[in-house]
Amino acid sequence: MLNNPLAYTTPYPMGIEIVSADGIHLIDSNGKIYTDLISGIAVSNLGHNNHTINQAIKQQVDRHLHVMVYGEYKQSVQNKLASRLCNLLPDGLDVLYPVNSGTEANEAALKLVKRVTGRKEIISFNGAYHGSTHGSLSVTGNTQKKSAFYPLLPEVRFIDFNAINQLNTISTKTAGVIVEPIQGDAGVRIPSKEFLQALRDRCSEVGAMLIFDEIQTGFGRTGKLFAFEHYNVIPDILTIGKAFGGGMPIGGFISSNENMKSLTYNPKLGHITTFGGHPVCCAAALASLELISDKNLLSKVEIKGRLFEDLLTHPLIKEIRRKGMFFAIELENEDVVQQVVQGCKEKGVLTFWFLSNPQSFRIAPPLTITENEIKIACEVIIQVMDAI
Repeated sequence: MLNNPLAYTTPYPMGIEIVSADGIHLIDSNGKIYTDLISGIAVSNLGHNNHTINQAIKQQVDRHLHVMVYGEYKQSVQNKLASRLCNLLPDGLDVLYPVNSGTEANEAALKLVKRVTGRKEIISFNGAYHGSTHGSLSVTGNTQKKSAFYPLLPEVRFIDFNAINQLNTISTKTAGVIVEPIQGDAGVRIPSKEFLQALRDRCSEVGAMLIFDEIQTGFGRTGKLFAFEHYNVIPDILTIGKAFGGGMPIGGFISSNENMKSLTYNPKLGHITTFGGHPVCCAAALASLELISDKNLLSKVEIKGRLFEDLLTHPLIKEIRRKGMFFAIELENEDVVQQVVQGCKEKGVLTFWFLSNPQSFRIAPPLTITENEIKIACEVIIQVMDAI
């Protein structure tokens, strides 16, 4: 029943009243402990209540909070974050513009491709999810989720994901192509290396800009710092969010210095944000980045992901799609998925569903989860499936 002055997103939220969190665990107001296998939807990649991130936040709070709209003052923590991140990225991804969220990063990226190319057409992919604001929703592939909000952006076209034979749709009229290197909300759809390479080649051929939305897949989720590293394909623009802030709200879009300069003239302030690059969020992001970029942590993601996959063997499971520790567990239908998600919740293990792939449930635990914690969580999931 919707009787709370806070807005709801669904009539039937999970409804757990969280009072504290630590590591891979959440604790509710009754003292019940939950194992978090979804990381707040791929946000808490380093777990909850990380000491290093907390200390960075506290130190920045003691220095200053918001002092000016982004871009007008020099703030050392912003500069340090941008330098550290761009040093980890290939040439051409040289300049970070921090914003407030992933969907805002995608909004800004759509503006940037139009500004740089002078074109209007945007191409996206069926099954894509890029956010809930109007521009991001316009390039999201789930018609059911967006039809109530028409009209959206004009001149947006959709083609099938991983379909090389449809890439000729991208033409000299196309300003940009936005794609998730691995589709998340569609149920962890993993493309071929040939597809992403052909997509890069086609964009280069016709002068269209390629946007990689790594809001879910970024910051170690797939076993690389960014998923595009699996494919040896470099985008013109990279959008980030979710795990970027180590639990604090921040997003960003990254491109070349030349491309980013185009937002500073004709018109000036081509993109502007009041709270983007908030110093406290930047401090958390910098601390998180230092931890996540550790090769020892990243090297264990695939090992742990494989352990999950080996342990999740059950007749109810039709397919497991996975990259690193980014899972879609496909079952027979949506009803069975809901029974598994709710049953696991009752037993203290948190999984979740996909908006655009309701016959699968998601697992995306903190990268810091131990092998023993994986075994215990998988035992619960199998117990719940056995009872269905």
